[in-house]
Amino acid sequence: MNVPLAQKSPPRFGRVQTVLRPLLGAALGLFLFYRLYNVIIVQHEYGPETWTRLLIAGLIIGSVYALIAIGYTLVYGILFMINFAHGEVMMFGAYSTLFVFEAFKAIKVGSDPVLTFSNAYPVLAILIAFVVGMSVSALIGYLLERIAYRPLRKAPRLVPLISAIGASIFLQNAAQLLFSPQLRDVTNPEVLARGSGWSLMVNGSKVILPYTGVFTFVLSLILLAGLYLMVQKTKLGRAMRAVALDKKTAALMGIDVDRTISLTFFISGALAGAAGVMWGIHNGLVYYFVGFIPGIKAFTAAVLGGIGNLPGAMLGGLFLGVIESVGPAALGLDFQLKDVIAFALLIIVLIFRPSGLLGERLAEEKL
Repeated sequence: MNVPLAQKSPPRFGRVQTVLRPLLGAALGLFLFYRLYNVIIVQHEYGPETWTRLLIAGLIIGSVYALIAIGYTLVYGILFMINFAHGEVMMFGAYSTLFVFEAFKAIKVGSDPVLTFSNAYPVLAILIAFVVGMSVSALIGYLLERIAYRPLRKAPRLVPLISAIGASIFLQNAAQLLFSPQLRDVTNPEVLARGSGWSLMVNGSKVILPYTGVFTFVLSLILLAGLYLMVQKTKLGRAMRAVALDKKTAALMGIDVDRTISLTFFISGALAGAAGVMWGIHNGLVYYFVGFIPGIKAFTAAVLGGIGNLPGAMLGGLFLGVIESVGPAALGLDFQLKDVIAFALLIIVLIFRPSGLLGERLAEEKL
């Protein structure tokens, strides 16, 4: 009995792919080795102080990517969907920081007309900015789940994805109408003034370790560790893991599935809001499109680390931040091509290791 050609093609294609993939990987590895050797060893264009600055910048931005990527991972682990509006949730956290600091700048303390509330009580001002930013973003994340995603929970997988893209565009335009399209500059308290920091001597040159960068990096790691402990050790974390594994069985065991999913969106929104506050404090510029690129980069980081894998999202964010910061200099490219390097890295990982650096984690019913 003759077998149709269409049934013979997949195995043959699979064998060709098995042969071509190692060859393609070897060619890519040789090309990267040649570029790195030529730029770093032969041309020696950058000194140790430059690499140190690039590494510091990469770790700082990578910690923000990791914090946003955790939100993607939480939602994906439970609903098996990508919340492409997550970057816009982060954007509202950045706007909240702007307005809180602007309000505190208008409040004068004592008889000194220059002394403002932010500079008189910097810790309290920063704490309030985080509370407001995280609360606003958490509320937006919660409303997104109730309005845009819950009615489509039983729809085909593509439908919630389209809804998420629509929610992203809606939030961008809403922010543009509410806050205007112009760039806004966040005025930090003096203790976190941008451009100030500790001076490090590297190879006889001064390298600034910025206060805002250290604050962002350390606080991001604390939040990431706190979330991981919450998921692993608390009752809510066990409920989230049970719902991710099997919603029907979790409901039979007494877990409120809808409430757990809503709280997951609430927590992921709060983390995105914290990332937005840090973005505003460290980078300064806020506008209606500020969350789109970091959101896509964070999604890339989640895929790099292994979608559905919390430690993978953390590692992927830091790895992506360092690669896009150091990569252009290491490969001898223009620094404006850092986004190209980041998304090229995503393509390479999807080709050679689709499960990510630490492996993808999915429930059995989703495989």
